[in-house]
Amino acid sequence: MGEDETGFDDLLAANRAYAATFDLAGFDGIAHAGVAIVTCMDSRIDPLTMVGLRPGDAKIFRNPGGRVTEQALEALVLGVHLLNVSRILVVPHTRCAMTAASERELRQRIAESAGVSADWQMFSVVTDQLAALEDDIQAIRSHPLIPDSVRVGGFVYDVDTGLLEQRF
Repeated sequence: MGEDETGFDDLLAANRAYAATFDLAGFDGIAHAGVAIVTCMDSRIDPLTMVGLRPGDAKIFRNPGGRVTEQALEALVLGVHLLNVSRILVVPHTRCAMTAASERELRQRIAESAGVSADWQMFSVVTDQLAALEDDIQAIRSHPLIPDSVRVGGFVYDVDTGLLEQRF
């Protein structure tokens, strides 16, 4: 392949530099700090650093809006029973795109970008972020495979200050 034919050469070069000092070989994969974090895919969020953790300390699950979906619950159950998780943080954030548009508006914007209808695609729009966070915390706390001994907290991350505020 010629010069950056795949479009990933810059990332592969960065990976080689990362691998040159890689020190997580042989890691056991458990959450050494006993933490799981469900948060948004937003690149302004550095989930480990924002709570003083390092690679290997926590399990991270990210999705648009930082919602506790069925897949997130699956990850949390696995984390609690197999990966040392005893504390769960659910962390949506300020200025989230999933709170800024309706389902209809998102579909329209995606259709315009894609050049085809997006009417069939569901997006996890959040109309009331705190109500959604409360629902997500309740979904975790009431899950039959997540014991009451697991501490669950709902937080909002401020992308402009870096601060977390516990809400639930």
